[in-house]
Amino acid sequence: MENSQLFKALCDVDSAPIVICNLEHTIVYMNPVAVERYKKRGGADLVGRSILDCHNEKSGRIIKRVVEWFLKSKDNNIIYTFDNKKENKEIFMIALRDDDGNLIGYYEKHEYRNKCEMKIYDGINTD
Repeated sequence: MENSQLFKALCDVDSAPIVICNLEHTIVYMNPVAVERYKKRGGADLVGRSILDCHNEKSGRIIKRVVEWFLKSKDNNIIYTFDNKKENKEIFMIALRDDDGNLIGYYEKHEYRNKCEMKIYDGINTD
């Protein structure tokens, strides 16, 4: 199995929306949760379009500034962008880097603060 298949599988099972952009701000991937979440804005048809077209002018400027900050240092990899109290989550922009630490893209990460409702190892015999 190729690494790209593993990475896609990882993103596809995530319960949070994942929208990955390249340095030209083009949406190159959306996981199924993101496709559903942004369905009214175009869903899967957003792939190949600019993320800047999905935001107002001020947000677009901020996105560009964050990418500039990512480019300044290989240590600049995560920035806190929003506290969504309605959905009980925090949102971050995350730098994506190649093996040499060069910036190749970015994505928005949603961190939900809801307590897990699953039972530990439910359905698995742990003896």
